[in-house]
Amino acid sequence: MLLTQGGLVTRLNAAAVRLWGVPQDRAAGRPVLEVVRRHTLETLLERGGELELEAGGRTLRCTATRDHEGTGEYAALIVEDITEHRRREAELREATAVLSHEFRTPVAALRGVLEALEYDMPDDLAQNFVRQGLQETERLARLVEDLAVGFRPTRARTLALAEAFARAERLLGSELSARQASLSFGQDYLVRADPDKLLQVLLNLIENALKYGPPGQPVQVVTTLRGTWVEVCVLDRGVPLNDTESLFRAHTRGRAATGQGSGMGLYIVRSIVQGWGGQVWVERQGDHNAFCFTLPGVAGIGEPR
Repeated sequence: MLLTQGGLVTRLNAAAVRLWGVPQDRAAGRPVLEVVRRHTLETLLERGGELELEAGGRTLRCTATRDHEGTGEYAALIVEDITEHRRREAELREATAVLSHEFRTPVAALRGVLEALEYDMPDDLAQNFVRQGLQETERLARLVEDLAVGFRPTRARTLALAEAFARAERLLGSELSARQASLSFGQDYLVRADPDKLLQVLLNLIENALKYGPPGQPVQVVTTLRGTWVEVCVLDRGVPLNDTESLFRAHTRGRAATGQGSGMGLYIVRSIVQGWGGQVWVERQGDHNAFCFTLPGVAGIGEPR
């Protein structure tokens, strides 16, 4: 807080001394501008009101009040550091965008299951659809839990990559048929990951390959052992990509992107992969775009399954 009379500083509290780096004894009696060194704050004190400004990497809310009673003209400048508040607001907006994106796949899968169950079918086939619906319902429940516990993987276990591949292929079945595309997977390995998070990474990358690759072309998922890490690359025959690093930023879409989209898919991929300590990148392999990521293996992963 800073107090003035007749445009001259009369008092600074300890927080104001730290903020502007001017001790109380040097500030007293000096013009406001010489202390705060910002014309916007000088004007604010003259007129009253409120504004936000950035200073030293912090976000400050500045409020000026005036008192015209008596013979002197008094004013007070109250400064509140709202950096953390603004950071939490940004995180909330980001979390909302992430959840919106992640909810789409299980919701679409449940819709497909319910639509299928409207028709007469053999009991064993109906039970298979019911199991799929229950699995996706459980996945939705875990996403709701993520509202409280954040988005870093928290349920890691040892699993075979083939388990995640099979689940992704089943969920993408209708899209593969619609695009007359095939999907192939590489060597199986044991890895350590959250199964739902790994599935989300695979779905995002394979869906992108189907969407931006030529219709009817195969999508390949290639796996390679790299020391104690397993590298997974999703290959498509789309046009070569430029400025690939920007693709992983929030709310960013490639130049070839068409239709509606949040621009969050690859950002989610990077967030998940970095959460388990891996890396994610895009490179050109021959006539393919390769979207690659790494995930940790378990003891003995040098033995492919």
